[in-house]
Amino acid sequence: MTTKGKDANTGDLIKIKTAKEEIEGILLESHEVGVVLIKLKSGYNIGVDRSNILDIKVVKKIEKKEEKEEKFEMSHKKPVIDIIMTGGTISSSLDVKTGAVKWLTSPGELFKFYPDIFELADIRVINPFMKASENMNFEDWQKIAKHVVKSLNDEQVKGVIVTHGTDFLHYTSSALSFMIKNLNKPVVLTYSQRSTDRGSSDAELNLYCAAKMALSDIAQVMLVGHANSSDEYCYALNGTKCRKMHSSRRDTFRPINDTPIAKIYRDRIEILKSYNKRKTGKEARAKLDNVFEEKIALIKFYPGQDPEILEHYAKEGYKGIIIEMSGLGHVLTEGNKNWVPVIKNIIEKGLIVCAALQTIYGRLDPLVYSPGRELEKAGVIYLKDILSETAFTKLGWVLGHKEWKNNIKEKMLENISGEFNDRLGDNFLI
Repeated sequence: MTTKGKDANTGDLIKIKTAKEEIEGILLESHEVGVVLIKLKSGYNIGVDRSNILDIKVVKKIEKKEEKEEKFEMSHKKPVIDIIMTGGTISSSLDVKTGAVKWLTSPGELFKFYPDIFELADIRVINPFMKASENMNFEDWQKIAKHVVKSLNDEQVKGVIVTHGTDFLHYTSSALSFMIKNLNKPVVLTYSQRSTDRGSSDAELNLYCAAKMALSDIAQVMLVGHANSSDEYCYALNGTKCRKMHSSRRDTFRPINDTPIAKIYRDRIEILKSYNKRKTGKEARAKLDNVFEEKIALIKFYPGQDPEILEHYAKEGYKGIIIEMSGLGHVLTEGNKNWVPVIKNIIEKGLIVCAALQTIYGRLDPLVYSPGRELEKAGVIYLKDILSETAFTKLGWVLGHKEWKNNIKEKMLENISGEFNDRLGDNFLI
């Protein structure tokens, strides 16, 4: 700190005076030269240029107390839920030293922020790694799937929750939908958009509703989170048919070309569609099928794009490509940048080329116009109403099965985990 506010320490409530305004918040340690970083009452962090600061006053000194972790023992009277914590805001709490978050990695830490779920079940925490979702890859999906299957086949466990960052959560939910076979119990992925220190946090309700779904009779991979901007209820969404649709809204995840499986209130669950039921008995054991071919790509076609990008992937030894196409499934098919000859060439070389929707909602149909018919004739696999992110994870999983090399098109078009909706209509645009 400069001489302005020299008595202020990290975590203190301070008031900064500039020529234009006064700003009150909690002082955070800043590594930015010339900036004082504070957390506002709203929960957001801002940086104030030191050269603009006239004065800093300490409003309240915050006494730092050593935190002791709560110790928990299983009651052996409640159902058991395994929570696999992989990172994200829901698995973290505020660190006043950095203004960022620190991971919660034990039942004791979890209880401080989410005590209500301990009334529903005995909670066991599994911590394979802690990562922001943008830092994950297929190896992390494989690791999560392995832990989930182990928990599912534990007779004590009633259901499994996976906590995760929001930005790429729908990749993980779709990957798990393919990597876990003979699903016998609920697998619920959940998140929060806003941290636990904010009054508007969505974390508590999301995790509580996730726990209720983990104890339900629905044996599917589901994503659970706020259904609207209030704290009224959550949706349970099919893991292959949902997508993050807003950068900051609490109801960011929406069903795509599908309807929610259920509405979850604190006191009840309303089932909205048919579902796969929990399995019991010796034959009801989940199976791990987490193979994955990493040499795949997801690209978005844009007007005037040169098809040489496809040749690059072929040269680099890629096995498959998902192309987000326009309209009903089109790319450039005329002039000196015609994609058709290049697509035909790389398919002949052994690459798998699939088409997915840029529009997100709706369904591809290559037969309506001649460009689509020409592309399908060249060998493009049109993936109906599938999400491009789901198409990506499915392609990697299908290509990971080397024994399917002569049946790749059939497998990509097989409805394995509800990724296709044959009853698609305008009513799914919600």
